[in-house]
Formats: sequence, C-alpha cells, structure tokens
Amino acid sequence: MSARLLRWICTGAALSALCTPAPPAHAAPAAPAAPRPEGRTLSALLTDLQQRYRAAEEATETYNATEEKLKEQRAKAADLNRKLIQARASLRDSRGDAGRFARQQYQGATGLSPYVRLLLARDPQRALDQSHVIQRVAAGRAAAIERLTGGEKRARELADAARRALAAQSALAARQKKQRDEVGGRLKEVHELLAALTPDQLAALRAAEDAGTARAQEEFVASGALGGSPATRAPSPRGDKALDFAVRQIGRPYEWGTAGPDTYDCSGLTSKAWRHAGRAIPRTSQEQWAKLRRVPLSKLRPGDLVVYFPKATHVAMYLGDGRVVHAPRPGARVKVSPIAANPVLGAVRPDPKSRPLSGYTPPELPEGATSGSDLGYGGDQAPDATDSR
Repeated sequence: MSARLLRWICTGAALSALCTPAPPAHAAPAAPAAPRPEGRTLSALLTDLQQRYRAAEEATETYNATEEKLKEQRAKAADLNRKLIQARASLRDSRGDAGRFARQQYQGATGLSPYVRLLLARDPQRALDQSHVIQRVAAGRAAAIERLTGGEKRARELADAARRALAAQSALAARQKKQRDEVGGRLKEVHELLAALTPDQLAALRAAEDAGTARAQEEFVASGALGGSPATRAPSPRGDKALDFAVRQIGRPYEWGTAGPDTYDCSGLTSKAWRHAGRAIPRTSQEQWAKLRRVPLSKLRPGDLVVYFPKATHVAMYLGDGRVVHAPRPGARVKVSPIAANPVLGAVRPDPKSRPLSGYTPPELPEGATSGSDLGYGGDQAPDATDSR
C-alpha cells in the first residue's frame, strides 16, 4: 500500500475510535522481535504488519530461487556421474585393448615380424593384401592408444567436474537451509504481532486495508495507467489456458515455497499456471520480471503477469477489468483482488509473439472469489513458523 493511502486510514470517526494514542516522543521504539500493539496507532500497526509480510515474501522468493538452482545443480551432478561411469567403462575397454596389443607385440618378438614375413612372401598379390592388413593392425593399435590416452584425460576431467558439482550442491543445500530458517523467522514475527492483537484490532486492520485498497484502486484506474479503461481484452490461446488454471485454484491456501497442486505461493501459482498452458517460465517473481517480455500496463491482457514492489517480490495474473488472481499472503487463499491491492512495479507477458483470441469469454469465477482479506491469518490461525520443509 502506498504511503499516501496510509495517511488517511485512521481519519474516519469509526476507525479513529479503534486507534490508540501515539506514544510520546521520548518513548523507546518497540523491539522488532517482540512487537507490542499497545500505544500504537492503527496505521502504524498496519504499516508494520505489511512490512513484515513483505519481508517474509522477499525471503520466500529468495528461497525459491535457491531451490531452483539446487534442482539444476542436482541434475547436473547426476548427469556428470552418469558420464563418469560411462567414461570409466570405456577406459577399461581401452586398457584391455592396449593390453592385448602389448601381449601380441611381446609374442611376435620371439619369431619373424609381420614386416619380414611380408618381404619373404612369393605371391605379390598376397604380399599386397598382407600389407593392407598390417596397416590396418597398426592403425588399430594407434587408435587404441589414442582412445586410452583420451579416455584417461576425459575420466580425470569428469571426476574433477563431478567433485565440483557435488561441492556446489552442498553449498546450495546449506544456503537453502539458512534461507528456510529466515523465512520461518519472518513468519514468526508476523505471528507474534497478530497474536498480540485483539479481535477488534484484527477486524479494524482488515477494514483499514480494504479501505486503503479501494482508494488505491480508484486512484490507479483514474490515473489512466490501464489505458483509460480497464475493459477486458482478449488473451492469447495459452494465456487463456493459464488464466483458466489460475481461476480453478481460487480458494486453495497460500503456503510459502510451494507450486501446487494443493497449495501455492505467489510465483508458484503463476509459474504452474503457465506451465500448464504449455509455456515454461521462471519459478520466482524476480526472474519472471527479469526474463519475461515487459508490456505497458495500458496494453495488459488476461494471462499477463503483474509484478509488485520495487524488488519484484510479489506477482499476480491479470484477470481483466482491473483485477488479478493471486496467492496473497500466508494464511490467505488464492483469490481475486484489485490490481492496485499492492504497489505495482510493472507487467510482463510470457508469450509476447502470440496473437489474441478472436473471440473471448472471461472465465466464470467461483462463489467467494473476491472474499477474504488479503491481510492474512489471525494469531490463532498462524501456522508454526518453525515447521521445516
């Protein structure tokens, strides 16, 4: 939510009655690890909560990026191990060939060499045939030695690469564990803050954020950012399939680090939806923002991805008519929200070369698609932040 919207959240009479007095100027600020709602205005609580959610989501997307790198590294290490096994088998065969040629050379040393026998031959044609045979034998020996030498070199190189790949995999696994713990710590902060609030305060926070979102949406549409009208344009064929998939996930819980089939985080939903439509896109919101084709907000069509916050730490799928489908926060569920529910960074299109459908009917939304606050869970609903993955 933008700063200008927060300024008026507590100005209404109804909300003002729920706001507690601000602390005196000389009061020490509350410690971040142990937030206390006493003596804080509703707008301050809302800002604090939103910042903690953002920090948790940023940590989640960092974790997701490491998870993807770890998957790639595991595949690379497995491929190198397969190639190393094949190289060692080939090396054993080459050593066997070299040993056989060595034995033949030793055995030939006790009698006439093939070259001497060729010189003593009476039949010129036979001698010529034997010459070709000798040349082939010599070439075979040379090739065997070359295979042996090359095989030893390749086996050494693959063994070194496999060791490096394993070391990189171990480093990524350690980094992933550290990032998983960081996400748990961020969610624990959210849990502690929400657990300290009364039901009336939680209700006031939800009402305040809903009011702020409505105001932000009104300003966003009025600004002309969507091209003067948020009317629905037609998606591409794959965009239609991706959007249909996303809409069918409405109501499924948010869970960090997941990409279905039962739970999703924000980028898990968008990446899975487009993969379902036949277009593989990056897993994280930052990579989606960095690697997919950017499009003006005024050209948005259903299926495009809307990216939020300066660090691209949240992503949603454009539904049309100024709305998005997304997995909002821990404790919330996949739902439809106004496009301005979070500060918009920009938009990207996974299939920029695809033409829109000539005829398009927007998907039918399930009952309750827009219900439920984006605020997330209450204190009694918060999952165990220390739960490991």
